[in-house]
Amino acid sequence: MDKYIGKKLEGRYEIAELIGVGGMANVYKAHDIVEDRLVAVKILREEYSSSAEFLRRFRNESRAIAVLNHPNIVKVYDVGFSERIQFIVMEYIDGITLKEYIGQQGQVRWKEAVHFTVQTLRALQHAHDKGIVHRDIKPENLMLLRDGTIKVMDFGIARFSRSQSATITDRAIGSVHYISPEQARGELTDGKSDLYSVGVILYEMLTGRLPFEADSAVSVAIKQIQSEAPRPRRLNPDIPEGLEAITLRAMQKDPARRYQSAAEMLRDIDQFKHNPSISFEYKYLTAPEEEKELSRTASRARPQNAVRQAQRPAPKKRRSGEAIPEENVEYVKKTPFLAILTGIAAAFALSAATFIFLMFYYNNPFVAVDEVNIPNFVGVRYDTAINSPRYSGFNIIVEEPVYSEEYEKGVICEQKPKYPKVVKIGSDVRVKISNGAQMVTMEDYTNMEATQVFAELKKQGLEYSESRISHPSVPSGYVVRTDPIKGSEVKAGTVVTVYTSIGPQTSMVPVPKVTELYVDDARSLLGTRGLKIGAVETDPDSEEPYGTVIEQSPEEGEMVAEGSFINLVVSQGESDETRLSIPITLPAGINKLVTVQAFMDDMEIHNLQINPTETSVWKPTFTGEGIARVVITINEKTYQEYLVDFDERTRYLDEDYSEGFTLD
Repeated sequence: MDKYIGKKLEGRYEIAELIGVGGMANVYKAHDIVEDRLVAVKILREEYSSSAEFLRRFRNESRAIAVLNHPNIVKVYDVGFSERIQFIVMEYIDGITLKEYIGQQGQVRWKEAVHFTVQTLRALQHAHDKGIVHRDIKPENLMLLRDGTIKVMDFGIARFSRSQSATITDRAIGSVHYISPEQARGELTDGKSDLYSVGVILYEMLTGRLPFEADSAVSVAIKQIQSEAPRPRRLNPDIPEGLEAITLRAMQKDPARRYQSAAEMLRDIDQFKHNPSISFEYKYLTAPEEEKELSRTASRARPQNAVRQAQRPAPKKRRSGEAIPEENVEYVKKTPFLAILTGIAAAFALSAATFIFLMFYYNNPFVAVDEVNIPNFVGVRYDTAINSPRYSGFNIIVEEPVYSEEYEKGVICEQKPKYPKVVKIGSDVRVKISNGAQMVTMEDYTNMEATQVFAELKKQGLEYSESRISHPSVPSGYVVRTDPIKGSEVKAGTVVTVYTSIGPQTSMVPVPKVTELYVDDARSLLGTRGLKIGAVETDPDSEEPYGTVIEQSPEEGEMVAEGSFINLVVSQGESDETRLSIPITLPAGINKLVTVQAFMDDMEIHNLQINPTETSVWKPTFTGEGIARVVITINEKTYQEYLVDFDERTRYLDEDYSEGFTLD
């Protein structure tokens, strides 16, 4: 039986069953007894707990998820890192992986495939906006809920794209059937690499097969770099052409030809959803094998025609009155072709002669024409230019009007030839007249997904900036309002402020000082402020006692949102003494800050303030040897007494005053 099943982590997470086995960690279904909810607990496997690389990846996942807040990304509730165990507590997803769903369906209906892809792209746009590249997008990392919701998980090899450093393993890792060509080459990756993986998943859903398969991972990687996948409609003719074009653009080998952002791909999908018969003119999507086939067909056709011409028998001469042989009738019928050619040549000669006559009549090249400097028409109103004697020596030809920020409506904003240039009097001058600044009417974007709104604004020629605010009813990641508001007319290029919800209002709290405290005391103190421990790193060179917090980030006094993670650096100094933790269940009926103290043999070991309603379990740690008496007090009133045997690593509750405990 698994050693964690039936146990409690941190005195809070009761492990129920093993629900997943991954490459570096196992995932368990657990019950959070404090929040009374099901959670998923991801625990790093013991064989990797001493590996710096796997520890780095595991902690990297917790840091990545901690900064993300999106309905299509799995939520993280808590993390724990110690010398014994490393775990991440996440929301429990009652569903199956998208890989399992594809296996069940064979080919996923294209409407479903689009629905899943849109959710994945929205999650990735949120992550990319936060500077996080997932780098391992695959169906196994996409959870599908019963209601059709997609949840992106496993940010174990995610990288902060703004980071200035990366290792070889950072660049080369990933699932080979879904990695981008640049990732397969071991190059640095950005968000466009995630979009390639999305394209492969979309391809797999639509066709029921992977674009590249081989006997070894290396062979698959080489195909990702060099080979072109069969077009999806060859494998499934029911796929709409527009959706095929979207899939192939996402899977372009050259990142410059790929979608440049998830929002851009979402925009095309939105156009396709409104018009499934749409055809995207991506010229570079023509499959090389199709071009080669056309070339081979043409090359085969030409020699055959030549052979047929060579094999035709020459017509025999015949005497006057002799009947035409039957086999030569075909050639006699074609003789008028020469007469047709003669007629065409005569018509061409007549046209040429007419053209030359008119050229000489209207613009005799042998007659000298004065040359002048062309005026600068730009900035002149068109009605002025055609009525002023100053411009009467030129033939003004108006081309299509254009929008211009610089010139008012009716003003010439471009001309050919450009000023200054010497031209002949009577020359043509082609001009474009300004329609004034292009105006855009703001639409109502309230309650729309933010990334979709950003794409819509870009499509209308508007820029945007995002301002994140709290809102009691608008879900996180959706638009609350815009500035300018709906119905306003604004110029193209205007920067629109998009107010995006971060959910209900979150209280801001000051970060308490937790340095010099033992890590478990730091956890309890942070809990009283509604804060959590984030990434925990150890310093083996510290001279402070083992488990003492020596650094914290954010620093003491900084204001952060309630629920934020505080990262710690903890001393790993050597200690010959035995350490033993005692979980203390605090009285549930007290809803205020109280002072809890722990004494060992009459010496104060711990002293901090806790609200028992917010922190139900306090876990002080003691270091010593032999047998000692530990006394727990609340507001200087004795709560529990323990006998601790450090040699046997056991504890015994000797006196218990917790039943009916009050502070009166």
